[in-house]
Amino acid sequence: MRLDKYLKVSRIIKRRTVAKEVCSAGRIKINGRPAKAGSEVVVGDKLEIAFGGKVMEAEILQVAETARAEAAGEMYRIIKETRTDQPPVI
Repeated sequence: MRLDKYLKVSRIIKRRTVAKEVCSAGRIKINGRPAKAGSEVVVGDKLEIAFGGKVMEAEILQVAETARAEAAGEMYRIIKETRTDQPPVI
């Protein structure tokens, strides 16, 4: 599944267009490598996302084309989440 779609379906980022912009800005890494919006994600991948004044590391547990809001949080596991001193980039 494409990274931008996964971010939207899992509700890590609310809109797919915002997910594409974050990827284009180089703020997302998959397994330590910079990722583009079209990068494929699979179960077991580790994401590092710098977005909204924080850095989040998560592991992908499930990949699904659609998910209910209640089940979206089960698609990933947060490994670490830290705040950054930098203000969010608009």
